[in-house]
Amino acid sequence: MKRSTYLSLILILGSLTALGPFTIDMYLPGFPAIAEDLGVDVERVGLTLSSYFIGICAGQLLYGPLLDRFGRKKPLYIGLLLYIAASVGCAFATSLDGLVWLRFFQAVGSCAATVAAMAMVRDLFPVHENAKVFALLMLVVGASPMVAPTVGGYVTSAIGWHSVFTILAVMGALMLLACIFWLPDSFRPDTSLSLKPAPIIRNFWSVWKEPQFYTYALTGAVAFSALFTYVSGSPKVFMQVFQLSDKAYGWVFAALSVGFIGSSQVNTIMLKRYSSEQILPVALSVMSVAALLFVWGSGAGWLGLWGTIGTLAVLLCCLGFVNPNTAALSLAPFARNAGTASALMGALQMGAGALASVFVSLFKENTAFPMAACMTVAALLSLLILAVGRTVIASRKTAHS
Repeated sequence: MKRSTYLSLILILGSLTALGPFTIDMYLPGFPAIAEDLGVDVERVGLTLSSYFIGICAGQLLYGPLLDRFGRKKPLYIGLLLYIAASVGCAFATSLDGLVWLRFFQAVGSCAATVAAMAMVRDLFPVHENAKVFALLMLVVGASPMVAPTVGGYVTSAIGWHSVFTILAVMGALMLLACIFWLPDSFRPDTSLSLKPAPIIRNFWSVWKEPQFYTYALTGAVAFSALFTYVSGSPKVFMQVFQLSDKAYGWVFAALSVGFIGSSQVNTIMLKRYSSEQILPVALSVMSVAALLFVWGSGAGWLGLWGTIGTLAVLLCCLGFVNPNTAALSLAPFARNAGTASALMGALQMGAGALASVFVSLFKENTAFPMAACMTVAALLSLLILAVGRTVIASRKTAHS
C-alpha cells in the first residue's frame, strides 16, 4: 500500500471514529445557554446527553449484523445521512424534548461511523498491522476531548449553541463525501447471514455466558460510567457552582482529558512488566480511594475548585488504566466472534453511561456532591464486581482441572 493511500485511510477512519466523541464533547460548554434558551434547568439539559448514550448503545447492537450482511459502505452512508439530518434538526430545536429525541437519532447515526471504521481496519490492513492502526485511531479519538470542548466554548460564546450543531452537520457531510470518493469497498456482503432476532440473540448470549467476559465487561462498564457521570455533571459543576466561563470550562475539560489519554499510554508501557490482571485491581483501588475523598470533600464543602480539578484528574487517570485492560480481558476468550463480543461490551458501556448521566441529572443540589457520589458508587461497585467475578472464574477453572 502506498504511503499516501495509507495516510488518507488513517485520516478518514480516524475521523469516523472520532465523530461520536466529538459530538458528545463539543456542545458541553453550551449547557447553560441551552437551558436559558429553552427555559429549563441545566440539570435537565443533561438528558440530551443521556439520550445520546442510549442511541450509541442501541447502535452498537444494530450495526454489527448490518455491516456483515450488507457490506460496510451502505450502512455507513445511511448512518451518516441520519447523523447529518439529526444535527440540522438539533440546530433548529426549540424545545428540550425535541432536542432529546434528535440527539438520540444523531447518536444512532454517528455509531455507524465508529463501528464501520473499526470493522474496516480489519478489512483494509494486514493482521500484523491492526494493533498499530488501532493505536493511531485511538490517538485521534483521544484528541477530541481536548479540542472539542475548547472549540465549542468559543463557538457558543461567539455565535450561539445552535451553531455547534450546524458545524457538526457540516463535519458529517464532509465525512460522507470522503467516504464516497476516497474510501474503498473493503468487504463483500455475506448474504447467508440471518438478521432475524433469534439467531442474533443466541450469538450475543453465547458471549455473555462466558464468566471472563461478564466479569471484566461489567467491571469496565460500571467503572466507565464514572466518566459519563463526569461528562454529564461537569458543565454544571464548573460553570454554575464554580462560575467558570464557557471558554474556561473548555480549557479545564481539555486539561483533564490529558490525564485520561496520558495514563492509557503509560498503561501500554506498564504492560511490558505487568499483566492486565495485576494492573486492574490496583487502578480500581486507587480510583475508589480518590472517589471517597471526592465525595467527602465536596460534601463538606472544603474541596474548592482546584481540589475538585485535582481529584478528578486522579479519577480520570485511573480510568485510563481501567478501560484498556478490561477491554482486553473481556475479549480474550473470543477468537471467532470477537465482533459480537466487542459490540456487546460497547453496549454495556453506553448503557451504564446512560443510566449514570440520567441519575446525576436528577439532582438539583448546587454543589459537586451529586457528581462525586455517583462516581464513588461506580468506583466501589466496579471493584466489588471484579472481586466476585474473579472468584467465579477461579472456581470454574478449578472445576475443569
